[in-house]
Amino acid sequence: MRLTPDNKFKKIIVIGDRVLIRLTTATEKTPSGLYLPPGVQEKEKVQQGYVIKTGPGYAIPMPVESESWKAEEEQVKYVPLQAKEGDLAIFLLNAATEVMYENEKYYIVPQNAILMLEREEEL
Repeated sequence: MRLTPDNKFKKIIVIGDRVLIRLTTATEKTPSGLYLPPGVQEKEKVQQGYVIKTGPGYAIPMPVESESWKAEEEQVKYVPLQAKEGDLAIFLLNAATEVMYENEKYYIVPQNAILMLEREEEL
């Protein structure tokens, strides 16, 4: 299967409570006018970017039951994340991990390092 802009992230699986984020450029601004102040460079403590993919959430521990008559259930349950694909996230850079994928820079950020989300939704 060839990677295209439409499907290049389908092969990526984000684990747990982590979020894959692509930084916005310095001149990008949301329609509502949200942007970081001038002078914020790539190595500042706070960055903003768009959520590309999210993990399933926080895993809920399953109770240990040793009842041999029950069928084996290995389904893990998760508390979902607040971040959703397409959100604009403002996050702490020192908690993020920088990765290169398809010659582009992305950040893997735990949800607890995200300070604020902006979501374009129909009201």
